[in-house]
Amino acid sequence: MSGTFGNPEIVDVTTDILIIGGGMAACGCAYEARRWAPDAKITLVDKAALDRSGAVAMGLSAINTYLGEQKPEDYVRMVSADLMGITRDDLVYDVGRHVDDSVHLFEEWGLPIWKDKGSEDVLLKDGGKPVRSGRWQIMINGEGYKTIVAEAAKKALGIENIIERCFIVKLLLDEKEPNRIAGAVGLSVREHKLYVFKANTVLLVAGGAVNCFRPRSTGEGNGRTWYPVWNAGSTYAMAAEVGAELTMMENRFVPARFKDGYGPVGAWFLLFKSQALNGFGENYVTKNAHMLADFAPYDKAAVVPTCLRNHAMLHEMKEGRGPIMMDTPTAMKKLAETMTPKEIKHLEAEAWEDFLDMCIGQAGVWAGMNIRPEVTASELMPTEPYLLGSHSGCCGIWVSGPEDLNSPANWKWGYNRMTTVKGLFTAGDGVGASGHKFSSGSHAEGRIAGKNMVRFLRDNKGFAPALKGDIKAIAEEIYTPVRNYMEHKDKTTAEDVNPNYILPRMLQMRLQKLMDEYVAGVSTYYNTNAKLLAQGLHLLTMLKEDSKLMRAKDLHELMRAWENYHRIITAEAHLRHIQFREETRYPGFFYRADFPKLDEANWKCFVNSKIDVATGEWTCFKVPHKDLVEKHYSGQAKH
Repeated sequence: MSGTFGNPEIVDVTTDILIIGGGMAACGCAYEARRWAPDAKITLVDKAALDRSGAVAMGLSAINTYLGEQKPEDYVRMVSADLMGITRDDLVYDVGRHVDDSVHLFEEWGLPIWKDKGSEDVLLKDGGKPVRSGRWQIMINGEGYKTIVAEAAKKALGIENIIERCFIVKLLLDEKEPNRIAGAVGLSVREHKLYVFKANTVLLVAGGAVNCFRPRSTGEGNGRTWYPVWNAGSTYAMAAEVGAELTMMENRFVPARFKDGYGPVGAWFLLFKSQALNGFGENYVTKNAHMLADFAPYDKAAVVPTCLRNHAMLHEMKEGRGPIMMDTPTAMKKLAETMTPKEIKHLEAEAWEDFLDMCIGQAGVWAGMNIRPEVTASELMPTEPYLLGSHSGCCGIWVSGPEDLNSPANWKWGYNRMTTVKGLFTAGDGVGASGHKFSSGSHAEGRIAGKNMVRFLRDNKGFAPALKGDIKAIAEEIYTPVRNYMEHKDKTTAEDVNPNYILPRMLQMRLQKLMDEYVAGVSTYYNTNAKLLAQGLHLLTMLKEDSKLMRAKDLHELMRAWENYHRIITAEAHLRHIQFREETRYPGFFYRADFPKLDEANWKCFVNSKIDVATGEWTCFKVPHKDLVEKHYSGQAKH
């Protein structure tokens, strides 16, 4: 029997392996863990529904990480250069050497992958040649990408071991063993139930963080973002709150995307060979090459780092040479010169399908603005910042790496992809100091974690988790927004205006405004300084206090309240890391106006942080960086 809204039914679940999340990493872990532990109890808990959960929910036009004939060492160099030199080579190399195997599985499960003429019927693993849109990218028909990958995970686990529409909001440590994960608590977003999980080992893969900053889209476009709107920083916040070490949380990604619809640009640059130009038809990256030299040696990378391309774009915008335009007509006209009318028609269809596969809203914007890509150029615009570890960003959790790559001792502590909390693993957006995994790499990393979780499970098979804390008190804490509403809703004539509580959406607006204005959002052209950050932290501390006054009039609003709390913790980590790193490491993503230069001598290092579980105090500190793969810039070895 379900409980009333104010008093949820508590459902106890004991499992061996708990997977929190439903994206590509979660699916990879489910598939791989079952292979190695056919008799273990494995439970997957997803806030949404597995078929359409995570960053690949809507679909995808390309798999952005497929090495093929490339070497893992080359992949490591590319990732390091794009992220301005600070990455964990061991983690990146590990993804590089395993990622193709996941792609081969996708094809085996039914994902249509474009092939060069002559090898259309040959599988990639048998020597089939994919259509490449870039050195690392291959084209797919990916509207059903996530459903295909989810089906394999479902088949591996059994549908009875998958709990959907359950939002995990707190991790729980063990009562007897310090710094040991023991379980988690989550709320159903459909029924009045609280789930209490006990587990031997846990994978935390709940995605990155979106909507911490005020988005560019307002009014009728409100809610439109580039990365998944349901990514609330839960991975970072829940890990930090149980004492897991974070790394590179100062890093963020500010993608340049088609304006207003946030449509992806990768296929336009790589497949359609389109150029981005300023309002006067000039290639702004070439024009501003001298500016990029201030951030040597990374300006000499084989491909200009993403943040430096943004840096050049922002310079043009601030100097009044906007708007920035994607020259789609010239690109399509050039491609059409060698095509038949039928092939041209197919090309135009592909131009639309690029959005229909993964960003339907952009196709709607084009249609609504009478834009035909073969006739009209489209505006580009850098977005608000996103925090993530699987795309072109590298913030996340500090994890143990593989043991066979001659890495420093403090990079490995026994189980690959385990955090500094015993038994707690992560992958995908959760793993910090490595990026450019994308969908395939996240799946592969989930598989790496899954295999190591099974090893951990076998090594700790006698462990009986005992949850730290009073479950009734924890349940009461989770339902505090409900109590706030029930107690005070009748004290005003309009329940949305009440001095005793704040609506989750209003609190989120406060967070976004604060982060935008003090922590280098769009309104400041991504600039901040020590004084702004100090003021931002002061305001964020008050906001954290006020978060206890959020209300929830239904389960949806209760979910929103806890998403906001996770965003606040993630935002604080981001702010504190930017405050600690006294240089501008990622121009184009953010600028420390008081430290505007790259400082290789003092800041070529990881910035890590940790919350003291007993006191709640944050500490930020440096961890030495080391290159395991020799890096080359402009043909010269740097190390």
